Amino acid sequence: MTAPPTSMPSAPPTVLIVDDQPENLMYLGELLQPHYQVRAANSGERALRAVATEPRPQIVLLDIMMPGMDGLEVLRRLQADPATRHIPVVFVTAMAADQDEQRGLELGAVDYITKPFNPAIVLARVRTHLELKAARDRLAGENERLDTEVNRRMRENLLVQDLSIRALATLAETRDMETGHHILRTQAYVQVLADHLAGHPRFAAALEGPMRSMIVKAAPLHDIGKVGIPDAILRKPGRLDDEEMAVMRTHAAIGADAIDKALRDVQEAAGAPALADVSGAFAFLRVASAIARSHHERWDGGGYPAGLAGDDIPVCGRLMALADVYDALTCRRVYKAAMPREQAHQIILQGRGTHFDPDVVDAYLACRDTFEAIAEQLADPSLRLGDGAAQ
Repeated sequence: MTAPPTSMPSAPPTVLIVDDQPENLMYLGELLQPHYQVRAANSGERALRAVATEPRPQIVLLDIMMPGMDGLEVLRRLQADPATRHIPVVFVTAMAADQDEQRGLELGAVDYITKPFNPAIVLARVRTHLELKAARDRLAGENERLDTEVNRRMRENLLVQDLSIRALATLAETRDMETGHHILRTQAYVQVLADHLAGHPRFAAALEGPMRSMIVKAAPLHDIGKVGIPDAILRKPGRLDDEEMAVMRTHAAIGADAIDKALRDVQEAAGAPALADVSGAFAFLRVASAIARSHHERWDGGGYPAGLAGDDIPVCGRLMALADVYDALTCRRVYKAAMPREQAHQIILQGRGTHFDPDVVDAYLACRDTFEAIAEQLADPSLRLGDGAAQ
């Protein structure tokens, strides 16, 4: 019967002794050799080479007074190197070297041992600091493992969030059966505008930190309120009359109100409404609500549902307004053909300062080639070849 495999014993820790006196190296080596792997160096320069050589020491016993590079300089260099600063250094000093001990501790030494050596103290100090280093290493490894796990779960949560957003946006668009890749294109247009305006004085505060990515991520939800519009209006194969248009225009408020209600419900369920000020999830919902509610507002105040004007319109709504109109003009709808891009371009220009924030139009002008590349790349399958949107 084969005996079960046994695990190999781990190698004892490596101790590096640094001293220019051979008798000190010999004494410490004989004292430590029964318990540890011992390496020796008789100068500061050789100590640095030894520390960089495998197996790296787990602790260094370092004499302060050495010719050439002294122990204090060796410690400075060890502390300056990220690969060695975690190795504990115990100074070996003479009884009268109080000032050097203080300087060494200030530089990062963990302890000191005085000469002449007391064997019990030497062994106890080395054992203690090796145990402390092992504990720190275990803690660092556990923290790294936890960080990796947290990052993995955050990536999964973000993926679920992205999929949920896309599913909700697609549900709204599937009901009107007309926009195809509309959510992909408008999201890409918003991304282009936001990136271009991120450093603009009027937009920097609204687009700083995570806000820009939240706006881009929330863009597909701008028409989520269409789920509340009756099919007879939403799917009407032609232009809407005034009464029907009034109903259609309610989709902006319907979508925003639904998101606001979801936000309130989550806050109440969590029992901590104040979290809305710091939680990324709650901040995202507020951005999504603002986009849904304000993307049909006009710079001149002639939009809906609130008739906001100028800077009273949230930045996210101003970006979404241009992206939405550009896509509506350049893509086919059940009630119209796709408009040639040059004609759509002229309409966007005419809307500068009336329909659209002038600086947003200027950003579009600077990125027009990118807009047209997105329109081509994400064109609806039935429109890829020879339609008016490609002109």
